[in-house]
Amino acid sequence: MRVLESALSAAARAGRLAVALLLGLAGSGLVGLPAQAAAPARPSPPAAAAPRESPADEVQLAALRRALGAVVALRVSATEGAPTARTLGEERSGSGVVIDADGLILTIGYLLLEAQTIEITTQDERRIPARQVAYDQATGFGLVQPLVPLPRLEAVPLGSVVGLEVGDALMVSTGGQGGVEVGVVRMVDRRPFSGYWEYHIEQALFTAPPVPNHSGAAVFNRKGELLGIGSLFVADAPGIGRVMPGNMFVPVDLLSPVLAEMRATGSTRASRRPWLGVSSQLLDGVVRIIRVERGGPAQMAGVLVGDTVLEVDGAPVDSLESFYKKVWTRGSPEDEVELTLRQGEEVRKIRVKATDRMQTLRKPRGI
Repeated sequence: MRVLESALSAAARAGRLAVALLLGLAGSGLVGLPAQAAAPARPSPPAAAAPRESPADEVQLAALRRALGAVVALRVSATEGAPTARTLGEERSGSGVVIDADGLILTIGYLLLEAQTIEITTQDERRIPARQVAYDQATGFGLVQPLVPLPRLEAVPLGSVVGLEVGDALMVSTGGQGGVEVGVVRMVDRRPFSGYWEYHIEQALFTAPPVPNHSGAAVFNRKGELLGIGSLFVADAPGIGRVMPGNMFVPVDLLSPVLAEMRATGSTRASRRPWLGVSSQLLDGVVRIIRVERGGPAQMAGVLVGDTVLEVDGAPVDSLESFYKKVWTRGSPEDEVELTLRQGEEVRKIRVKATDRMQTLRKPRGI
């Protein structure tokens, strides 16, 4: 919190120019606020009194203070023997942001997969145990609840990516011990996104330049409203075929319709869908299997790394989106799915008995 107060106090003293810099109106790039910067060098006495901030500046600074103050760090330890530890690690770290008066924290869901322990670290270095409230496979969001009250953290309002235009300045914040890091970025695109891990959302927010420690990072607009949660680094932020490194954020527009269901049930109905246990990539215009989950449905059925997916239940596949959506049309998560695959020079039809991904995840001891 010391870092946050120092940064915002400096912004208040500098008036509109500092506000413009923080919000990216005077350029873009990372504005690092590490803990050791909490005691900035003493400024020289001003030659003249700085102009007073306008009421609009004061409102904007208050919104920034609330937004940045709501960001926390998360540290997660996976359950012993968790299969997801092979790709996500046994120890995971990221960020979250308080979105409700009871301390509910929104983060990216993959941090929470098969979590045994969850610890929140506030900006004044308090460590607070927490529990997982929800993981929603369909959107990718996760919810965390502290086990004791959080100190003086005000929830941020949820905004919307609707109306954002390419080039709009946004603010990204990641939590860490003793302070936050603030990134000033630009919105470069808003489009559907298909992930290699059997994941698709109809809209995703893409920003540049890339921000380190993006997992669970919070992106805000100029009003201090939360717009999205950081998911991953991408090399083609402006779109396929256009090289520009950046980040993908899951927009909070996807959260509002399912938040109550997530809190009540720990997930959503949309997450109960067939899962094959493959990682796929669109290469040279065809969908290819790049990884097969050990012990998963696809491996059990004979799907191999390097296979090309031609059809699902007889319907042609030409993208990750079409691949996933054809699988998800099945009525039950445990339905059989027929894949037409090219394995080397041979075309084969393989029947895969899918499963409910949520049922494959190892639960913490004692639950």
